[in-house]
Amino acid sequence: MMRWVVLGLCLSTSPVLGRNIDLSTVPTRETVQLTIYNAEDLTLVRETRRITFKKGVNPLQFSWANTLIDPTSVQIRFPKDADKLELLDTTYPHDKPQMLCWNVQSEVDGEAGVEITYFTSGLTWSADYVCITNPEETQMNIAGYVRVFNRSGEEYENAQVRLVVGTINLVEKIAELAQRRYGAEKAGQLTKGEVLDLKRDATHMLLINGAFGAYGTVDLADFGKLGQRKEIAKEGLGEYFIYTVEGTETIPNGWSKRMLSFEGKEIPFKIQYRYRPAEYGEQMVRMFLLKNDKESKLGTTPLPDGIVRVCRDNGHEGLSFKVQQSIKYVPIGENIELIIGPDPEVIHEWVKLKCWRDNFWFKLSGVDIYRGLEGEHKIEVNDALVGWEDHTRYVERIRNYRTKPVDVEIRRSFGGHTFFASRLEPTLHDYQTVQMTANCPPGKKTELAYHIRALQGYLAKQQKVTLETGN
Repeated sequence: MMRWVVLGLCLSTSPVLGRNIDLSTVPTRETVQLTIYNAEDLTLVRETRRITFKKGVNPLQFSWANTLIDPTSVQIRFPKDADKLELLDTTYPHDKPQMLCWNVQSEVDGEAGVEITYFTSGLTWSADYVCITNPEETQMNIAGYVRVFNRSGEEYENAQVRLVVGTINLVEKIAELAQRRYGAEKAGQLTKGEVLDLKRDATHMLLINGAFGAYGTVDLADFGKLGQRKEIAKEGLGEYFIYTVEGTETIPNGWSKRMLSFEGKEIPFKIQYRYRPAEYGEQMVRMFLLKNDKESKLGTTPLPDGIVRVCRDNGHEGLSFKVQQSIKYVPIGENIELIIGPDPEVIHEWVKLKCWRDNFWFKLSGVDIYRGLEGEHKIEVNDALVGWEDHTRYVERIRNYRTKPVDVEIRRSFGGHTFFASRLEPTLHDYQTVQMTANCPPGKKTELAYHIRALQGYLAKQQKVTLETGN
């Protein structure tokens, strides 16, 4: 296995000159924590080690060879011994271009803990969910998983994994850092490189401070408080959330690892049949609808983007696969909509019953002069049709061959200046789309009838649908 961290300690009390001195024994990590932020391909690594210091100046080496570490982000701290240990300087040896050296002043002889943090790339994660409904399709069990991919160049052993869900808004933090670092006058005229530096530092501050409070108050003992079950501890941080996978995982370089993030039992859901041509095409589809809230036995955190696989317990110790689909980020309190697909037992038809035109408007184009044997005659010419009304009667016909009633929602969009007349108590989804709902009994045919009156030509004054009561 390729190592990229080397901690070197010179037992001399004088500063290091020339080449670095490496120890034959490299102190192993006590803890390592990965906070993976997919949106920026950015991972904050926090690791702790125990090192024996001698009174005086002690050199420490850090190497990032063959890895994707950002060397400008590397920091070292002494969380419990800040009064005894001081970082004097950081140097980059010319003969070792992928290494830096810290000179640390120690006031005592003895062992102390150090914390090293840095950003690296190549660590990403994805989420997926497995949903299994009961045979009656009234409840489902949900298992959520996260898969971590490691292409960073380094193997992380016994690492605590934290996953950032959502997008971190760095605008205010970058502005604050710019004012502090460059002053008010230059803050609005930064170079691209300076903005990138600020963005990196702002992300570093938020990922550390947001999770553990003020920078510099991290208790290293917290890293040892790891349980056995692979559960997710959730912590809300304003505009984004961090999932902490309880326990530790070894994630080799070039490998991926799938971990259970949560389990939900007997989660209630509703079934609805929808006809929405703009979203699902010219077919009625079956939907499983649930909500990310406490009443649905969820709702403790948002759910990240991921792949959902839905199966049904067939009642014979087997599963029937229903569908696989992607879902977007689901905040707390928002709906989860799973498209199961067309159902051959629920048939939808759109039938045109009748159409006609009336209320014609003409424009008089002027006066025509007819010259005959008896002289000239003036005739008013009525030759331009400028407006009329189109009438159409429709019926949405649903045949339910199932053994239980089904809820149906239909959306129809109509262009132009249109009036929608019906006894269905429809609603407007938007200014051009009408929404109708119905509960269709089993083994029956349900008909939703309505009348469309569309104003044409001169009569059309706006682009909208107006609801009317009637047939």
